[in-house]
Amino acid sequence: MRIFGKGRHRPSASWRQATDRAFTLIGDGRYEDAGALLTRAADLEPWLSESWFNLALLHKFRHDWEQARAAGLRAVALLDREAGAPDWWNVGIAATALQDWPLARRAWQAYGLDVPGGAAVSGEPVGMELGSAAVRLSPEGEAEVVWGRRLDPARIEVLSIPLPSSGRRWGEVVLHDGVPHGERTTAAGHSYPVFDEIELWAPSPVPTWVVLLEAATEADRDALEQLAADAGFAAEDWSSSVRLLCRMCSESRMPADEGDGEHLDPHDHSEPGHPGPLGHRTDGQLWVPERECGIAAPASLVRGLLDGWVADSPDSRGWRDLEEVC
Repeated sequence: MRIFGKGRHRPSASWRQATDRAFTLIGDGRYEDAGALLTRAADLEPWLSESWFNLALLHKFRHDWEQARAAGLRAVALLDREAGAPDWWNVGIAATALQDWPLARRAWQAYGLDVPGGAAVSGEPVGMELGSAAVRLSPEGEAEVVWGRRLDPARIEVLSIPLPSSGRRWGEVVLHDGVPHGERTTAAGHSYPVFDEIELWAPSPVPTWVVLLEAATEADRDALEQLAADAGFAAEDWSSSVRLLCRMCSESRMPADEGDGEHLDPHDHSEPGHPGPLGHRTDGQLWVPERECGIAAPASLVRGLLDGWVADSPDSRGWRDLEEVC
């Protein structure tokens, strides 16, 4: 293949030095300085797809989606293989961020994914049936891994109720990166990738509330979660669902559940015996009636939801200290 009158060849030493230095700067968060070096590398070797792939990657880190799309398109124009190149995945992320649906469809198809409807459909990709996955919200801050439904290769709808520290809500759609950082496994043997959030793609109008419950049994707690789901919203027992993990554990292959019996999770870095986000288990045997619960519901509904839950079994249920937190 010959491009711009030159045959494909190994990049020059100057190109490699500029590129290596640029990625060191990216690791330090110095994106402007890295951009100058990667632009210089592209000037040195404009016929290399890697030159433009690296620039597209930098623009993705900066959330400069117009530039990421432009550089990504230059990268894929220089590819020497037809399908499966990560260059196309970056184009797909940029196109999704910009809601450039024809290009997003083209990118996923070029990568090798089946997109229902074919290239002639102009709307956003639907029906790809990518299943469930986990997404790490605020990966550079107080990271939190939550569950969601994959809408397409670059977006997840959040189905857990995130803690208020994440700044995210139930029902929001987040743009996520393509390479998983970690897995969550279930007792049935299924494994689910954990993707890193890039940015919020679509906000949710549904606020998050925290409330202290008195639930005599797990069945009482489950009844509230079901009542919220039947209303089209959500409730989540944070006292059971939240684990504090170090970064190494979070980005590894981890069980998604708490385990059974008296065996405490050795990767759980919270404090046993304290319900709520700072600890979610007792000695492995006892149910603690006081539960810290997150609720995603409109202000006009949340108190009625809780009162209705109590009315169904007033001797075993109660609530107090309801507060909107996000």
